Amino acid sequence: MKRIPARPDPDHLRKQAKQLLADYRRGHPEALDRFRTHLPAARGATDKTLAALDLRLHDAQSCLAREHGLARWTDLMGFVEARLAQAADPTEARRQWYRLVYAGDVTGGMQSPQPAVAARLLESSGPSADGHDDDPWLACATGDLARLARAVADDPGWLHRAGGPLALPPLVAVTHSSLLRLPGFRDRLRACAQWLLDAGADPDAGIGSRWPPDSLQTPSDQHRLSALYGAAGRNRDAQLTQRLLQAGANPNDGESLYHALESPACTQRLLEAGARIAGTHALYRVLDLDRLDVLNALLAHGADPNEAPPGESAATAWGHPLLWAIRRRRSAAHIEALLKAGADPAVRTADGTDAATLALNFGLPEIARRLEQAGIHPQDTPVQRFLAACARGDEATARQWQERHPDLPHSLSPPHLRLLPELAAQGCREAVACMARLGWPIAVAGGDWSASALNQAVFRGDAAMTRLLLEHGARWTERHAYDDDCSGTLSWASCNVANDRPDDSAGPDDTDAADVFDRPDAHGGGDWLGCAQALVDHGMPGAQPDPQDAQTVLHQGRRMRFADDVADFLLAAGARGH
Repeated sequence: MKRIPARPDPDHLRKQAKQLLADYRRGHPEALDRFRTHLPAARGATDKTLAALDLRLHDAQSCLAREHGLARWTDLMGFVEARLAQAADPTEARRQWYRLVYAGDVTGGMQSPQPAVAARLLESSGPSADGHDDDPWLACATGDLARLARAVADDPGWLHRAGGPLALPPLVAVTHSSLLRLPGFRDRLRACAQWLLDAGADPDAGIGSRWPPDSLQTPSDQHRLSALYGAAGRNRDAQLTQRLLQAGANPNDGESLYHALESPACTQRLLEAGARIAGTHALYRVLDLDRLDVLNALLAHGADPNEAPPGESAATAWGHPLLWAIRRRRSAAHIEALLKAGADPAVRTADGTDAATLALNFGLPEIARRLEQAGIHPQDTPVQRFLAACARGDEATARQWQERHPDLPHSLSPPHLRLLPELAAQGCREAVACMARLGWPIAVAGGDWSASALNQAVFRGDAAMTRLLLEHGARWTERHAYDDDCSGTLSWASCNVANDRPDDSAGPDDTDAADVFDRPDAHGGGDWLGCAQALVDHGMPGAQPDPQDAQTVLHQGRRMRFADDVADFLLAAGARGH
């Protein structure tokens, strides 16, 4: 493992990654060996196979990060930033270390924790050099039982008080520590939580959320974050979840079940402890996640398959789990599970569309046939046949109906027109291509965030769909509900979705091998560089260097951050006058 110096240079590391990529493209044996050794996708590959992988800058960055003992480039950059902060201001470095350990709803920010970075800092020099490593709050974060026990022995009341840099009760500080995701800390943190519970800590200890606009100084009075939520919803640790429940933690804390759904084991433990499903949005959320096993668990524990979505949400307009499952293009097995549990097949959308017709509109003829068996017969009109052909990418049939009805697709109703961005959001490239070629109004907005099909494609990192839509008239200036255009979508997605792949340095949880943190392909994988190339080819301007911040660029007068390979391309395009 390569050593990182006390004052690392992030620009030097970026240059190293670019050089590694250049050497790979020239076929240099040393570069090929480095990829074979450190990049999982290239492990054991022959030179020919490696060349065919067409590795990109983000692959070289990942390889370099792994050479330094970290699984992701964002972790390496986070470590570099923390190292530089240590050298500049140890007190601030300590605060930054806690921001690496705890999520933004605890620290008062928007960031996700980076446990691998926090752990590496501990290994190298501790979170700070200010002489406070005997701090009991550090013990809570890292699982130092001896130090934690001394704190209680010195002051028994400490067990029940919120304190430390983040104003946390000790049990909350333990269960919310993201170091729980790492094998080297997991057993230690579990032992600390059990010791605190045995010593009399309140299993329902909690804090007010600090997620903006709330803050560390002014936490929310309405949204509480319990110790159980840290174990089940944040860190998804089934063993710790069980221990808290056995100690009397309330499974109906308003957060734990919804956020635990990515972990079947945590979900099961909460349900067995009496977690209520009604009113939590859990049934809709599990359909978002495409977890058939967890859907079945919810239904087995009494989830109402006809439950209306609570409150104001994107699901409100759809109004029923069966319709939501079709909109998310879930499998026939999902639909069968809902129907067997008693879902009403006769439900309709707000505009009166029945479930079988909706299935055809989302390119799901198998599900439409299953609903016909339940007595729901889809509409059989020229418009409906045109829509169904488009949704399954059958351009020849769709054109036949268009020839008979030349006003299609422009005469379609707004809900029908919104099928283009809806299908783009689900990655239905053939359907989107068919609709674009047939003259669909290309900028119509739809989906969860009222965005055009182009914005949806860029968000997914689908370069082929992005280029196709641009070739059929889409424009990078199309705006979405967050009041930004495709450049903003590209910025957010390339920096966040691309880097949201879980840290695979964490080994499988011995009680929940399917935990989301142990699924390295759960997120990411998009081609945002390809999206940027397509956007620039179709009129989006390039960028200029930001004289005030090397980590950002200026695009149309705005300071913006993109993934490194995207930023490099946009800067090169800007230099060429594009």
